[in-house]
Amino acid sequence: MSAHTFTTSVAWAGSTATGYDDYSREHELTMASASVLASSDAAFLGDARLPNPEQLLVAAASSCQMLSFLAVAARARLDIVDYRDEAVGEMPEGERPMWVTRIVLRPQITLGNPAPRAKVERLVEIAHRECFIAQSVRSEIVLEPVLVGVTD
Repeated sequence: MSAHTFTTSVAWAGSTATGYDDYSREHELTMASASVLASSDAAFLGDARLPNPEQLLVAAASSCQMLSFLAVAARARLDIVDYRDEAVGEMPEGERPMWVTRIVLRPQITLGNPAPRAKVERLVEIAHRECFIAQSVRSEIVLEPVLVGVTD
């Protein structure tokens, strides 16, 4: 059985000789042909204007949930016309070592044609179980969907 592989590269140049407070946190992430300038979180002396690894983790969980849901909805012949998510990752400072303990996904899903709420909620859960990212991380991933165009 073959395995899927996903490659990325990271590049940083500078000097840490001046100590923790003074080196640049900016680095370049490359995935396929897309390149993103990133940094550490501002709390760790990074540039708040740039994405950080924790945001990228939350974005990956959100994107994967959406793609998984659209796939299961399409297989179930549901007409999804809009999907938006405002996801939040939580990383408590009291945890040592620190880690993203919880990711809350709040997708707002709009249907083009009415469907039973229970059916759509079941498909949201199936998508969660099928999401590769959700199955790959130890963080709790909580789903709080808002469904528009469902019937009760």
